[in-house]
Amino acid sequence: MYNVVGVRFKKAGKIYYFDPNGFHIENGDFVIVETVRGVEFGKIVLADKIVGEHDIVLPLKKVLRVADDRDKLIVEENSNAASEAYHVCTQKVSEHGLDMKLVDVEFTFDRNKVIFYFTADGRVDFRELVKDLASIFKTRIELRQIGVRDEAKMLGGIGPCGRMLCCSTFLGDFEPVSIKMAKDQNLSLNPTKISGLCGRLMCCLKYENDEYESAKEQLPDLGEMIATPNGPGKVVGLNILERLIQVDLLNKERVVEFSWEELTQEGAVPMQSTE
Repeated sequence: MYNVVGVRFKKAGKIYYFDPNGFHIENGDFVIVETVRGVEFGKIVLADKIVGEHDIVLPLKKVLRVADDRDKLIVEENSNAASEAYHVCTQKVSEHGLDMKLVDVEFTFDRNKVIFYFTADGRVDFRELVKDLASIFKTRIELRQIGVRDEAKMLGGIGPCGRMLCCSTFLGDFEPVSIKMAKDQNLSLNPTKISGLCGRLMCCLKYENDEYESAKEQLPDLGEMIATPNGPGKVVGLNILERLIQVDLLNKERVVEFSWEELTQEGAVPMQSTE
């Protein structure tokens, strides 16, 4: 077991584990750490967490120090420089006639590298662009192509629900979302109804999916013949979240709604399928 701290480098970014290196660190503190990209400035979101060896990548990199006011000033200066670099790069992209859309620019804390994030429909030959940018900024240049979901995460926005995008506020990682999830939840399959600002299926389709899958395994299928306390009948409707089952009773020619508990409680006729 290892004692670690969880650090985020962006508001809704992935959490990375570091060795606290003997520092007394609390949630909300800012720290300076060494990463594969160089020295970085991050925020503590998990303090004094105990994790197993399978949850981390060894060897753990250490926290270099707790950030001070000077470090925060450097971050602000880097942010201002990134805004200027964005305008410069946008102009250069236009001059080179490249079919790409610049999304964001980021300086590493130590100014060892500047990263330009962009989207494009295909591959882009940006070698000449990199040369121009390197001659202007006098540092290492990285152009990183991202997908539309990452673009939405970086830019943010308001979703169809009226709230800020989940990906830009609290989702650390994107989880796979499939059209089957929408079908299982009896949602409209109209792309405009189940797609987010990025044009992909909404991340929130995943939130209740496990509950629906669990309920579907437990409840009978539509059209299935079952036994009820009022006699045999055919399942004609399901309210999966509330575990309610609508049954067309064969001997009474009427539809009755039963809860799952009513059909399975002690003394009730057990559910069964018939051919």
